[in-house]
Amino acid sequence: MKPFAYARPTDAVAAVATVSADPSAAYLAGGTNLVDHLKLGLVTPGTLVDVTGLLPTGITPTADGGLSIGAGARNTDVAADPRVRRDYPALSAALLAGASGQLRNMATTGGNLLQRTRCSYFADLTAPCTKRDPGQDCSAQHGWARHHAILGAPEGGCIATHPSDMAVALAAFDARVHVLGPDGERTVAATELHRLPGDDPGRDTVLEHGELITSVELPALPVAAHSAYRKVRDRASYAFALVSVAAALDVADDGTVRDVRIALGGVAHRPWRAHRTEQALLGGPATDEAFRAAAAAETADARAVDTAVGGNAFKIPLVAGTVTATLRGLAAHRTEAA
Repeated sequence: MKPFAYARPTDAVAAVATVSADPSAAYLAGGTNLVDHLKLGLVTPGTLVDVTGLLPTGITPTADGGLSIGAGARNTDVAADPRVRRDYPALSAALLAGASGQLRNMATTGGNLLQRTRCSYFADLTAPCTKRDPGQDCSAQHGWARHHAILGAPEGGCIATHPSDMAVALAAFDARVHVLGPDGERTVAATELHRLPGDDPGRDTVLEHGELITSVELPALPVAAHSAYRKVRDRASYAFALVSVAAALDVADDGTVRDVRIALGGVAHRPWRAHRTEQALLGGPATDEAFRAAAAAETADARAVDTAVGGNAFKIPLVAGTVTATLRGLAAHRTEAA
């Protein structure tokens, strides 16, 4: 391991100043992703700036009836919070599906959003990887692509997927991410925080070097109380999503869709807000046929990779099936409640 300096500033402003002034510096919070990358040699920061204890950890109500979640809040605490479970149940479910209990006890809200892809080629320094080394080929395009992107990736380019379950739920709920940087504070929509690979696949988010997530704000969103998170994976315990769905559904008395929010995980370089599906469903019948047709509209431009050792074309029908099953469950629950 490359030696590095360790700094522990007294407040978030000082932490931002320290990292902003040093291009080799990186933030350290729970360390559940960064420490792995240090061990693998994927990152070699000159300085680690510890922000543990500098960021808010509380979950507090906002003036509009939403919730503010401190960036230092542990995933376990957010998932267990009664208000999160009542008003945003898909968020709680996504966190519980995201990792083992030990990891949730360490992982923070801000760190969860900033975790990097779990693509095996990205983690293997002997394999070409355009995300790790721009200009190289994407090994997944010709290799093991089972977990890789079908939406938003350039042809022949990086097809890594973003691994966060929590981020999928936040995208569905129009969350806002509050950031502190050297020029002050700003707010980024959760749907805009993460980038598609484009011509710069090494850059995961729109954050500039030195910017620090301080909190995440969930708006008051009545439909979010009728939400669910479904994660399809290769094994039930501690695996990343092949396809996941965070959905919220409100069905009117006449059986039509009054409001719907859907985001997908495991299919793109960032959590994918399913706008086409939402638009297709609004005002229409809450039926399996409508759900499946609307989900198929979302993947109309999907691009699968077919390789000898593991392609991902199966994800296209899997998206439709997972969206349909999630919405079916929400619609049935509404009928039973009525």
